[in-house]
Amino acid sequence: MAFNIVLIEPEIPNNTGNIGRLALASGSQLHLVRPFGFELDDKRLKRAGLDYWQHLSVSIYDNITAFLEVHRDKNMVYFSSHGKQDHWSIEYRKDMFLVFGKESMGLPRPLLEENPSKLYKIPLYSNHIRSLNLSNAVSIVVYDGLRHLQ
Repeated sequence: MAFNIVLIEPEIPNNTGNIGRLALASGSQLHLVRPFGFELDDKRLKRAGLDYWQHLSVSIYDNITAFLEVHRDKNMVYFSSHGKQDHWSIEYRKDMFLVFGKESMGLPRPLLEENPSKLYKIPLYSNHIRSLNLSNAVSIVVYDGLRHLQ
């Protein structure tokens, strides 16, 4: 397995479906942390994931506490527009956990405050936007990471 892609409280089914397809294409596992902004049987989720969803390795957690209880000791990096380090400086490792927040708010503030040395951003070169679409951000990070693993 390449990476563990973690979505904390995803809100948009199309993004989650696209990220599921990306996880499968990259040999990664997808971790989804509730609450979701949609139902897992949402037709938009399935449409975005097409017929690949049944082949995907997905783990679902009731909340962030449940996720952290299982994976607290794992190698994790967190992504936020509040990060001070660019994603290019990550020392990618196989099976690393790449943690992303929900579309409207990003990662919960306590998670940001507890992990400042593991907090990264994707550089933006315009003052007219705050962030990238979640599925685009995950794609950038995953494929940059795969490049480093090669």
